Amino acid sequence: ILRGGICMIKLGHYSTLEVVKTLSFGAYLDAGPFGEVLLPKRYVPRGLEAGDALEVFLYCDSDDRVIATTERPFAAVGEFAGLVAKDVAANGAYVDWGLMKDLLVPFREQSEKMEVGKVYVVKVLFDETTDRIYGTSKISKYLLDTNDGELKEGDEVKVLVWMRTDLGYKLIVNDLYVGLIFKNEIFQPIKIGQTLRGYVKQIREDGKIDIMLQKQGYHNHIPDATDVILKKLKETNGFIEVTDNSTPDEIYTILGMSKKAFKKAVGSLYKQRLVILEEKGIKLIG
Repeated sequence: ILRGGICMIKLGHYSTLEVVKTLSFGAYLDAGPFGEVLLPKRYVPRGLEAGDALEVFLYCDSDDRVIATTERPFAAVGEFAGLVAKDVAANGAYVDWGLMKDLLVPFREQSEKMEVGKVYVVKVLFDETTDRIYGTSKISKYLLDTNDGELKEGDEVKVLVWMRTDLGYKLIVNDLYVGLIFKNEIFQPIKIGQTLRGYVKQIREDGKIDIMLQKQGYHNHIPDATDVILKKLKETNGFIEVTDNSTPDEIYTILGMSKKAFKKAVGSLYKQRLVILEEKGIKLIG
């Protein structure tokens, strides 16, 4: 519970609102231009009183009434997220965005016909004419294809896995740019809609952005790979049936890393006397 500090109030965003009154079925909050809005009982924090200020998310319920919640959607208006399609109706597809009411992605806003159970990268938008929040998977026009000078090589960035290509995966970088990670530089399982931490590998002459999921350099990468191997060993009673003779696909399936990363990491663990290299696999010491 926050006390004081009322912020700008918009649908599809977080606002800090003052509690007007509490009742048996919830609390009413002063939402300025929207009047008093209900915060249902299930979201009312223990000890909330009139005069308190509380950060909530505002959206419309199934009856188009403005309502408040302390739940946090996977994306607010203006943000991107990987969302699962839950239903397809006459007006479009409904995707799970983390709230009681699902988010509509109209047919005209779908880059491809959505299917129930699949994950799609969606941008959440607000229609000023109808005061409705909706989603779109036609997101290219909201992204910059090239760096505008803000990003530098080595910068840590937030990336959202957008789509698979022949070269690797297209990414949404910092909710603003299109980036690319090459498939031969992916050393862990990734999937569409996943949010990860990444690093700017290089800014090409044409301004295109290449991304890596690990900091460049052997010493920065190896601890991650060794941790993965040690964790796997502990999960499998101290033995993994994988060796230097295993195929890259076998190593990736079991450990989610390239054969090159695997060999370097195993070498490091062997030098530290943490593992024994046997004919059929790797054994944890101790």
